Amino acid sequence: MFEIMKNEGKIPVAITIAGSDSSGGAGIQADLKTFSALGVYGTTAITCITAQNTYSITAIECLEPEIIGEQIKQVAKDLGINAGKTGMLYTEEIIKKVANEISQYKFPLVIDPVMTAKSGAPLIKHEAEEALKKYLFPLATVVTPNRFEAERLTGKKIMNIEDMKKAAKEIYSMGPKAVLVKGGHLNIEGQSVDVLYYNNEYEIFRSRRLKVKTTHGTGCSLSAAITAFLARGENVSLAVKHAKDFITQAIKFGLNIGKGTGPVNPMAILYREASRYNVLKSVEKAQKIVESSPFIAELIPEVGMNIAMALPYAENTNDIAAIPGRLVRVFDEVKSSSCPKFGASSHLARYLLEVLKYDEKKKAAINIRFSKEILDLLKEMDFKISFYDRSVEPEEIKSVEGKTIPWGVKQAIDRINRVPDVIYHKGCVGKEPMIVLFGENPIKLAEKVAEIAIKLKRSISK
Repeated sequence: MFEIMKNEGKIPVAITIAGSDSSGGAGIQADLKTFSALGVYGTTAITCITAQNTYSITAIECLEPEIIGEQIKQVAKDLGINAGKTGMLYTEEIIKKVANEISQYKFPLVIDPVMTAKSGAPLIKHEAEEALKKYLFPLATVVTPNRFEAERLTGKKIMNIEDMKKAAKEIYSMGPKAVLVKGGHLNIEGQSVDVLYYNNEYEIFRSRRLKVKTTHGTGCSLSAAITAFLARGENVSLAVKHAKDFITQAIKFGLNIGKGTGPVNPMAILYREASRYNVLKSVEKAQKIVESSPFIAELIPEVGMNIAMALPYAENTNDIAAIPGRLVRVFDEVKSSSCPKFGASSHLARYLLEVLKYDEKKKAAINIRFSKEILDLLKEMDFKISFYDRSVEPEEIKSVEGKTIPWGVKQAIDRINRVPDVIYHKGCVGKEPMIVLFGENPIKLAEKVAEIAIKLKRSISK
C-alpha cells in the first residue's frame, strides 16, 4: 500500500471516478466545474468516454479497469484525497477494480449510482447493478439515487415521501453510511423534495420546484457538491444541505444551449461573486460621468437619480450595486454623497430584477425625470420605448409593497412584445412620473444620459 500524503493545511482535493461527457454538461466535466466553484481541487479517474450532446448518446468506449485503478492510485499517492465520488462505471469489471482501489484509502466516498442518461441511454450494464451494491455500497459515505435509480435498486415503486423513506432505509441496509433519495422526478406540492437517511434518522430537504429545462448534469453536480463539502470537512447532513442549495442555484441559472435538455450551471455562483469588483467600478465610472457632464441637472427627478447594475445571476436587491442616497440636484450641478454599494437601491433594483427575467443582457439602469420633450428625444435617438399606466393598476397589486414595479415591467413588455430600452409611467397620487433607461452596462447608459441632457438643452434654447 502506498503512503498517502495527508494534504494538511492545503486546498482540499477531491476525485471524480466517472465518465466523460463530450457535451460538457454531465460526467467529469460537470464534476470538475462543481469542485472548482466550491473551492476544491478536482482530480479525475476517467472510466468511460461517451459521444453525446444535449439529447442523445451515440457511442460509449470504456477504459481498461487497470488504467482506471492506476489513475486513482497516482492521485492518492501524490496529492492525497480528501473525498471522492463515483459516477458512470458501466461494467462489473470496472466496479470491482474501483472498489478494490478505493478500499485501500480511507476518504469519504459519494456514490452516484448512474444508470440512465437524461436521453434514456443506459449507462450501466444490467449485470453490473448487483456488483455496484455488493462491492461499492459498503464503502460509501453517501449513496445518491434518484427516484428511478432507487426503484431499480429496491424493486419498488416510489410515488411519495413515505416511499422515498422506505427506499432510503432499504438501500441503507446494503452498506452505505447514508442514503439520499432524490425527488427531482416527483412533483410534491410544487416542491423538489430529497430524503436523507443517516444515523437512523430521516432528514427532509425541500426547495421550490423550478420550471426550467436546464437539468442536464443535475445528479452529477449534486453528488460532486456533496463530495466537495465533505472534502472541506463538513458532516454528511450539512454537506447535503449545502449541496442542495448549490444545485438549486445551478439549475435556476442553467444554460439554454443545445436542442435537448440544457446543462446546469455550477459556475453561476462563482461568476456572480467574481464580478462584484467590476460591477462596483462600472457604477462608479458612470457616476463620475453623470456628475461631470453639463446640463444633467435638468434630468434629475424630484426624488433623485440613481445608477444601478446587477451582478450576473442576480437574485435580490443585495446583488444590485447602486448609489446610497442617490444623485441629487444642487443648483445646476449633480452631486452624490457616497460611493456605489450593493443593496443601496430598492427602486431601480426591483426594475432590474424583473427585466433580467426577460433579458439577461440588460444589467444596468438609470432613472431620469419624466417629460414629453425627453420622451421625444428618446424616440429620435431610436430607443425602444414602452410604458405602464398606474391608474389601471389592480388594487391587489397596489396594496402590496414592492408589487407595482414587477407588474409594471410586465405590462410594458407585453405592450410591445419585447423588452424595451426605456420604460416610463406618468405617476399617480403621491408617485412622481418617471423614465427608466436600461442597457448592458451603466457607463454607456451614463454617456447616453449626458447626450440626452445636451440635446434637451439645445431644444429648450431654440
